[in-house]
Amino acid sequence: MIPHPFEYHAPTSLPDAIALLGRYGDDARLLAGGHSLLPMMKLRFAQPAHLIDLGRIPDLRGIAEVGDEIHIGAMTTENQLIWSALLHQKVPLLVEGARAIADPQVRYRGTIGGDISHGDPGNDHPALMLALDATFVLRGAQGERLVKATDFFFGLYATALQPGEVLTRIQVPVPAAGTGWAYEKLKRKIGDFATAAAAVLLRLQGGKVAGASIALTNVAATPLKASAAEDFLVGQALDDASLAEAARLAMEICDPVADQRGDADYKRAMAGEMTRRALLKAHSRARA
Repeated sequence: MIPHPFEYHAPTSLPDAIALLGRYGDDARLLAGGHSLLPMMKLRFAQPAHLIDLGRIPDLRGIAEVGDEIHIGAMTTENQLIWSALLHQKVPLLVEGARAIADPQVRYRGTIGGDISHGDPGNDHPALMLALDATFVLRGAQGERLVKATDFFFGLYATALQPGEVLTRIQVPVPAAGTGWAYEKLKRKIGDFATAAAAVLLRLQGGKVAGASIALTNVAATPLKASAAEDFLVGQALDDASLAEAARLAMEICDPVADQRGDADYKRAMAGEMTRRALLKAHSRARA
């Protein structure tokens, strides 16, 4: 289908973009990579009268180490994440997650900020952000505010972004040295959303789990933090019994919707299996 008519804007500064949002209000939508918004516009599920393209604002791109955090501009593409030497060294979970997104053609245009802002539980970055304990920098006419990833996702396509605000930056704490990581994603074919996926960070001490972070993709209306599974693992050796219990606790919080990728029970079971696989891979990397 053909999108509803709209007026296109291409600001070259963040203040200009925020001013346009303030001027056009609910009639405006922000355009990042466009892989989520443009298909919705073609189907006329979204009919903005004004489209504000963030692609010409240089301040919204880039990856930098600031103290004990990595700061990532919201318009940084998936491909730039994948090829970042800094991320390979400091936050390899984010690199692994970006590699699992769609296909090369999409990754050259798709952005981390667009993926997060859309609020789609099928997107990969939301769960990665939960696992990494990320903070989002949101800016509007009233100034700047910081929101933790755990407080950002409210429901299907619903986030903490207020009208007139732009997600400008993602701040990710650098995991401690020796932390294992993994993103295990089950999908039907290349380019598809996950049937279920699990992001894991794991720290070991004396052969036992000293800290764990587990987040799940596409098994509820929002990405999920498997807090009970995390708490259970602390102090445990990672063996068949502890893996099974962690997977069970992760499955317990899932509330998937049946679709062409499977029924609810299958998706719930796959969330447990992806959790088990991610824990095993993260454990192997932590030991290495």
